[in-house]
Amino acid sequence: MTDADVPTRADRRVALVSGANRGIGREVARQLARRGCTVFLGARDAAAGERAAAELAAEGLDVRAAELDVTSAPAVEALARQLGVGPGRLDVLVNNAAIHYDTWQNASTADLGVAHEAMETNLFGAWRLTLAMLPLLRRGRHARIVNVSSGAGALNGMGGGVPAYRTSKAALNALTLMLSAELRGDRILVNSVCPGWVATDMGGPGGRPVEDGAASVLWAADLPDDGPTGGFFRDGQSIPW
Repeated sequence: MTDADVPTRADRRVALVSGANRGIGREVARQLARRGCTVFLGARDAAAGERAAAELAAEGLDVRAAELDVTSAPAVEALARQLGVGPGRLDVLVNNAAIHYDTWQNASTADLGVAHEAMETNLFGAWRLTLAMLPLLRRGRHARIVNVSSGAGALNGMGGGVPAYRTSKAALNALTLMLSAELRGDRILVNSVCPGWVATDMGGPGGRPVEDGAASVLWAADLPDDGPTGGFFRDGQSIPW
Protein backbone atom coordinates (compact mmCIF):
# COMPACT_ATOMS: atom_id res chain seq x y z
CA MET A 1 0.00 0.00 0.00
CA THR A 2 1.38 3.42 -0.96
CA ASP A 3 0.71 6.70 0.82
CA ALA A 4 -1.81 7.51 -1.90
CA ASP A 5 -3.74 4.35 -1.02
CA VAL A 6 -4.10 5.24 2.68
CA PRO A 7 -7.56 6.75 3.37
CA THR A 8 -7.69 10.24 4.80
CA ARG A 9 -9.10 10.53 8.33
CA ALA A 10 -12.48 11.70 7.00
CA ASP A 11 -12.64 8.80 4.53
CA ARG A 12 -11.72 6.05 6.97
CA ARG A 13 -14.27 3.46 7.91
CA VAL A 14 -15.24 3.57 11.58
CA ALA A 15 -15.35 0.24 13.40
CA LEU A 16 -16.32 -0.90 16.90
CA VAL A 17 -15.17 -4.26 18.23
CA SER A 18 -16.51 -5.50 21.56
CA GLY A 19 -14.39 -7.66 23.86
CA ALA A 20 -11.30 -6.44 22.02
CA ASN A 21 -8.61 -6.06 24.67
CA ARG A 22 -7.31 -9.59 23.98
CA GLY A 23 -7.63 -12.64 21.76
CA ILE A 24 -9.62 -12.61 18.55
CA GLY A 25 -11.15 -9.21 19.25
CA ARG A 26 -7.77 -7.55 19.67
CA GLU A 27 -6.46 -9.10 16.45
CA VAL A 28 -9.60 -8.02 14.57
CA ALA A 29 -9.08 -4.49 15.87
CA ARG A 30 -5.45 -4.56 14.72
CA GLN A 31 -6.26 -5.86 11.25
CA LEU A 32 -9.16 -3.46 10.70
CA ALA A 33 -6.87 -0.57 11.64
CA ARG A 34 -4.22 -1.88 9.25
CA ARG A 35 -6.88 -1.72 6.55
CA GLY A 36 -7.26 2.00 7.26
CA CYS A 37 -10.17 1.95 9.72
CA THR A 38 -10.55 4.08 12.80
CA VAL A 39 -11.18 1.39 15.40
CA PHE A 40 -12.85 1.75 18.77
CA LEU A 41 -11.53 -1.07 20.94
CA GLY A 42 -14.31 -2.03 23.33
CA ALA A 43 -13.34 -3.52 26.68
CA ARG A 44 -15.26 -4.02 29.93
CA ASP A 45 -12.05 -3.44 31.92
CA ALA A 46 -11.20 0.18 31.10
CA ALA A 47 -7.54 -0.19 32.13
CA ALA A 48 -7.07 -3.32 30.01
CA GLY A 49 -8.69 -1.57 27.06
CA GLU A 50 -6.43 1.46 27.44
CA ARG A 51 -3.34 -0.76 27.51
CA ALA A 52 -4.39 -2.72 24.44
CA ALA A 53 -5.30 0.41 22.48
CA ALA A 54 -2.02 2.09 23.43
CA GLU A 55 -0.01 -0.92 22.27
CA LEU A 56 -1.79 -0.94 18.91
CA ALA A 57 -1.52 2.83 18.57
CA ALA A 58 2.23 2.42 19.12
CA GLU A 59 2.23 0.38 15.88
CA GLY A 60 1.00 3.51 14.10
CA LEU A 61 -2.64 2.35 14.06
CA ASP A 62 -5.73 4.49 14.65
CA VAL A 63 -7.10 2.49 17.58
CA ARG A 64 -8.94 4.12 20.48
CA ALA A 65 -10.03 2.61 23.77
CA ALA A 66 -13.76 2.52 24.47
CA GLU A 67 -15.00 1.41 27.88
CA LEU A 68 -17.78 -1.04 27.06
CA ASP A 69 -19.69 -3.49 29.24
CA VAL A 70 -22.24 -5.01 26.87
CA THR A 71 -24.35 -6.21 29.82
CA SER A 72 -24.90 -2.61 30.96
CA ALA A 73 -27.51 -0.56 29.09
CA PRO A 74 -26.18 2.75 30.49
CA ALA A 75 -22.62 1.89 29.39
CA VAL A 76 -23.76 0.91 25.90
CA GLU A 77 -25.90 4.03 25.54
CA ALA A 78 -23.05 6.23 26.75
CA LEU A 79 -20.74 4.82 24.10
CA ALA A 80 -23.39 5.32 21.41
CA ARG A 81 -23.64 8.98 22.44
CA GLN A 82 -19.85 9.29 22.39
CA LEU A 83 -19.62 7.89 18.87
CA GLY A 84 -22.52 10.05 17.76
CA VAL A 85 -20.71 13.20 18.87
CA GLY A 86 -17.34 11.95 17.55
CA PRO A 87 -17.31 10.25 14.16
CA GLY A 88 -21.09 10.50 13.86
CA ARG A 89 -21.41 7.14 12.11
CA LEU A 90 -20.39 3.51 12.34
CA ASP A 91 -19.40 1.35 9.36
CA VAL A 92 -18.46 -1.93 11.05
CA LEU A 93 -19.81 -3.46 14.27
CA VAL A 94 -18.15 -6.66 15.46
CA ASN A 95 -20.05 -8.34 18.29
CA ASN A 96 -17.17 -10.33 19.73
CA ALA A 97 -17.60 -10.18 23.53
CA ALA A 98 -18.38 -13.63 24.96
CA ILE A 99 -18.06 -15.63 28.18
CA HIS A 100 -18.49 -19.13 29.61
CA TYR A 101 -17.20 -21.90 27.40
CA ASP A 102 -18.65 -24.25 30.01
CA THR A 103 -17.04 -27.59 29.22
CA TRP A 104 -17.64 -28.66 32.84
CA GLN A 105 -21.44 -28.68 32.43
CA ASN A 106 -24.19 -30.79 30.90
CA ALA A 107 -27.64 -29.54 30.00
CA SER A 108 -29.25 -32.16 32.24
CA THR A 109 -27.41 -30.91 35.36
CA ALA A 110 -26.57 -27.32 34.39
CA ASP A 111 -26.20 -24.38 36.71
CA LEU A 112 -28.79 -22.07 35.19
CA GLY A 113 -27.05 -19.09 36.73
CA VAL A 114 -24.09 -19.77 34.42
CA ALA A 115 -26.48 -20.14 31.48
CA HIS A 116 -28.13 -16.84 32.35
CA GLU A 117 -24.76 -15.07 32.50
CA ALA A 118 -23.77 -16.52 29.13
CA MET A 119 -27.03 -15.35 27.57
CA GLU A 120 -26.67 -11.89 29.07
CA THR A 121 -23.29 -11.35 27.39
CA ASN A 122 -23.28 -13.61 24.34
CA LEU A 123 -26.84 -12.92 23.16
CA PHE A 124 -28.36 -9.92 24.93
CA GLY A 125 -25.03 -8.05 24.99
CA ALA A 126 -24.73 -8.30 21.21
CA TRP A 127 -28.41 -7.47 20.78
CA ARG A 128 -28.22 -4.48 23.14
CA LEU A 129 -25.11 -3.12 21.44
CA THR A 130 -26.58 -3.56 17.97
CA LEU A 131 -29.78 -1.73 18.86
CA ALA A 132 -27.83 1.17 20.35
CA MET A 133 -25.54 1.43 17.33
CA LEU A 134 -28.19 1.04 14.61
CA PRO A 135 -28.74 4.80 14.11
CA LEU A 136 -24.98 5.20 13.58
CA LEU A 137 -24.83 2.17 11.29
CA ARG A 138 -27.64 3.60 9.18
CA ARG A 139 -25.46 6.68 8.70
CA GLY A 140 -22.46 4.52 7.84
CA ARG A 141 -21.06 3.69 4.45
CA HIS A 142 -21.55 0.06 3.43
CA ALA A 143 -22.35 -0.93 7.03
CA ARG A 144 -21.58 -4.43 8.25
CA ILE A 145 -22.58 -6.26 11.44
CA VAL A 146 -20.48 -9.33 12.24
CA ASN A 147 -21.68 -11.60 15.05
CA VAL A 148 -18.82 -13.78 16.26
CA SER A 149 -20.55 -17.10 16.81
CA SER A 150 -19.33 -20.70 16.94
CA GLY A 151 -19.91 -24.03 15.29
CA ALA A 152 -20.74 -25.19 18.82
CA GLY A 153 -23.98 -23.28 18.42
CA ALA A 154 -25.02 -25.01 15.20
CA LEU A 155 -28.17 -27.11 15.65
CA ASN A 156 -26.99 -29.36 12.85
CA GLY A 157 -25.27 -32.26 14.62
CA MET A 158 -25.44 -30.65 18.07
CA GLY A 159 -24.70 -33.04 20.92
CA GLY A 160 -24.47 -32.70 24.66
CA GLY A 161 -22.19 -30.61 26.84
CA VAL A 162 -21.19 -26.94 26.96
CA PRO A 163 -24.87 -25.99 27.35
CA ALA A 164 -24.60 -22.31 28.31
CA TYR A 165 -22.22 -21.46 25.49
CA ARG A 166 -23.99 -23.60 22.89
CA THR A 167 -27.47 -22.23 23.56
CA SER A 168 -26.24 -18.62 23.66
CA LYS A 169 -24.48 -18.98 20.31
CA ALA A 170 -27.47 -20.77 18.74
CA ALA A 171 -29.62 -17.83 19.88
CA LEU A 172 -27.09 -15.37 18.47
CA ASN A 173 -27.39 -17.13 15.11
CA ALA A 174 -31.16 -16.71 15.26
CA LEU A 175 -30.67 -13.00 15.95
CA THR A 176 -28.41 -12.80 12.89
CA LEU A 177 -31.16 -14.20 10.68
CA MET A 178 -33.80 -11.82 12.00
CA LEU A 179 -31.62 -8.73 11.80
CA SER A 180 -30.40 -9.56 8.32
CA ALA A 181 -33.97 -9.81 7.06
CA GLU A 182 -35.05 -6.58 8.76
CA LEU A 183 -31.99 -4.53 7.80
CA ARG A 184 -31.73 -5.64 4.20
CA GLY A 185 -33.64 -2.53 3.14
CA ASP A 186 -31.03 -0.39 4.91
CA ARG A 187 -28.29 -2.16 2.95
CA ILE A 188 -26.68 -3.35 6.19
CA LEU A 189 -25.18 -6.82 5.83
CA VAL A 190 -25.49 -9.01 8.94
CA ASN A 191 -23.68 -12.34 9.24
CA SER A 192 -22.57 -14.87 11.84
CA VAL A 193 -18.99 -16.07 11.71
CA CYS A 194 -17.30 -19.03 13.37
CA PRO A 195 -13.58 -18.34 13.79
CA GLY A 196 -12.89 -22.01 14.53
CA TRP A 197 -11.00 -23.35 17.52
CA VAL A 198 -8.49 -20.59 18.25
CA ALA A 199 -5.67 -20.60 20.79
CA THR A 200 -6.99 -17.87 23.11
CA ASP A 201 -7.69 -17.62 26.83
CA MET A 202 -11.17 -19.03 26.19
CA GLY A 203 -10.21 -21.58 23.54
CA GLY A 204 -7.12 -22.84 25.33
CA PRO A 205 -3.87 -24.12 23.81
CA GLY A 206 -3.73 -26.21 20.66
CA GLY A 207 -6.06 -24.19 18.48
CA ARG A 208 -5.33 -22.31 15.29
CA PRO A 209 -3.38 -19.04 15.45
CA VAL A 210 -5.42 -16.00 16.41
CA GLU A 211 -4.66 -14.43 13.02
CA ASP A 212 -6.47 -17.30 11.30
CA GLY A 213 -9.51 -16.97 13.54
CA ALA A 214 -9.65 -13.23 12.99
CA ALA A 215 -9.49 -13.70 9.23
CA SER A 216 -13.06 -15.04 9.11
CA VAL A 217 -14.35 -11.99 10.95
CA LEU A 218 -12.43 -9.63 8.68
CA TRP A 219 -13.82 -11.38 5.61
CA ALA A 220 -17.36 -10.59 6.77
CA ALA A 221 -16.45 -7.01 7.70
CA ASP A 222 -15.02 -6.42 4.22
CA LEU A 223 -17.87 -7.89 2.17
CA PRO A 224 -18.86 -5.96 -0.96
CA ASP A 225 -22.32 -4.43 -1.22
CA ASP A 226 -23.57 -7.42 -3.18
CA GLY A 227 -22.12 -9.85 -0.64
CA PRO A 228 -24.17 -12.33 1.39
CA THR A 229 -26.30 -11.42 4.38
CA GLY A 230 -28.00 -13.70 6.88
CA GLY A 231 -25.34 -16.39 6.56
CA PHE A 232 -23.13 -18.48 8.83
CA PHE A 233 -19.51 -18.67 7.69
CA ARG A 234 -16.10 -20.03 8.57
CA ASP A 235 -13.04 -19.07 6.53
CA GLY A 236 -15.31 -17.37 4.01
CA GLN A 237 -17.29 -20.56 3.39
CA SER A 238 -20.91 -21.20 4.34
CA ILE A 239 -21.41 -23.74 7.15
CA PRO A 240 -24.62 -25.44 8.39
CA TRP A 241 -26.77 -23.78 11.03
